[in-house]
Amino acid sequence: MQISYHGHSVVKIQTNAHTILIDPFITGNGQTDLVASEEKVDIILLTHGHNDHFGDTVDLAKRNGATVIATFELANYIESFGISVHAMGIGGAYDFEFGRVKFTQAFHSNSYTTESGEVIYGGMPAGVLLTLQGKTIYHAGDTSLFGDMKLIGDRNDIDVAFLPIGDNFTMGPEDAAYAVQLLKPQIVVPVHYNTFPPIKQDPQIFKSLVDTAEVQVLKAGDSVQWNRD
Repeated sequence: MQISYHGHSVVKIQTNAHTILIDPFITGNGQTDLVASEEKVDIILLTHGHNDHFGDTVDLAKRNGATVIATFELANYIESFGISVHAMGIGGAYDFEFGRVKFTQAFHSNSYTTESGEVIYGGMPAGVLLTLQGKTIYHAGDTSLFGDMKLIGDRNDIDVAFLPIGDNFTMGPEDAAYAVQLLKPQIVVPVHYNTFPPIKQDPQIFKSLVDTAEVQVLKAGDSVQWNRD
């Protein structure tokens, strides 16, 4: 299994049988190395509907025949495009062929803005716990720091966590570093920074604040390195 980061909050998981994309904001993402028209994907996981996370979901799903897994309201909207979806709720888990998905709470907002300017309400935002091939991956989505991250960490052995550090819209470096203490992952990767001026951050500052996990600051296209079992 290969887990790679592709700028902003885009994460790709490749197994022998499946390619999974989380929050596939590719077109218009100046931080990514991906080209939307070239991506092959089986599963798309969405934390919420903001355009910088929803991204190329519709085009990717239609072209590849991919299934989109999202929270209920967002899944219903995506289904209106004739796309295969699997709707879930916060706290719910489901065992798919490729692995187990569980949506966690996140403290943020959730909507999608169409090209005509219409704002589509997306229900609650979420984080995602993905367990497959003996590894547990936590993608926090866009969120503030919240105390129940301790419950997530206590109830799950997290191998790698993707945490936003951009501040302004989400946690900043200090709060994200505290989140690491609550979540107790082996590896943490900072995401959701430097894409736009309001979220400009130095990830090395975040790294310097974390002493309970291995911080891997990844460039677009880099993969998580498993330095320990």
